[in-house]
Amino acid sequence: MSRLNKKPERLFEEAVILFLRDGQDQKSFKTKQSRAEYFLKHFSGRELSSITGEEIRESLPVKVERTGKPVSNATLNRYRADIMRMFSLAHKSGWIVAVPYVPRSKEPNVRVRWITREKAVLLIQNLSLDWMKDVCSFALSTGARMTEIFTMTWHNVDVVNRIASVTNDNAKSSKARPLILNSDALALIRKRRLKNDCEYVFTRETLKRVYDIDRRDFNKACELSGIQDFTFHDLRHTWASWHVQAGTPLYTLKDLGGWETIEMVKKYAHLNAEHLLQYGSNVTFATQSTIDINGTILHTA
Repeated sequence: MSRLNKKPERLFEEAVILFLRDGQDQKSFKTKQSRAEYFLKHFSGRELSSITGEEIRESLPVKVERTGKPVSNATLNRYRADIMRMFSLAHKSGWIVAVPYVPRSKEPNVRVRWITREKAVLLIQNLSLDWMKDVCSFALSTGARMTEIFTMTWHNVDVVNRIASVTNDNAKSSKARPLILNSDALALIRKRRLKNDCEYVFTRETLKRVYDIDRRDFNKACELSGIQDFTFHDLRHTWASWHVQAGTPLYTLKDLGGWETIEMVKKYAHLNAEHLLQYGSNVTFATQSTIDINGTILHTA
């Protein structure tokens, strides 16, 4: 009777199939396929219930195959996340009793680099290419990622409602979202519409599509502006930092910037403490009592 009630053992390959089906519509599907192939080399033919957390940890890559350099902890955590997803899906399907425990590798603190409005104006002025001026200005005005900017078509722009749609195919999270156009972004869009017959909003002066920024122009402009250790993605950090400094709530910023979790925007929270000021003076000591030179309390407010 006990044999009749016993569930059939599931193989690792079956969990991989669940994992690939789960992620087939995601933008990172090719990466998921690559990592699935990597783990199949280690656990193909194994029963899921027999694979331990220690074995999974030891299977994680040590060196980058292409360069031979040590794998970063961030990369280790991405591999870990994918194989843990395989086991999590198997657990939800009732194939295994529990998901093996594999600790995350410690990653360095998230780098947040931003510049003031004065430095931003100087940066734009020091760019030599007009299309680079527009791209960087748009990033500072909207917080859009590079891929979102260079894949934006005129079909995605709604000037009347002041939004540009980031489609599923172009969003980092594979989820469509509206990109709010403030007055600066709207003026820039209208200016480009007058001289642009290309399908894409941001093109070179020759109307050829752009796939990447001109890094030489960007780096030179940073140098001329006295801006060090700064990347194009830091324009997005700058936009988010300005929002927090202006009082935009973190949950609102999360939706504006298309982040998936509130944890991803908490790195900007320290830039505005106004919401704490009203409570900060609730507890004081020196200003609420008068003490003489002998230490006797003469008055308490």
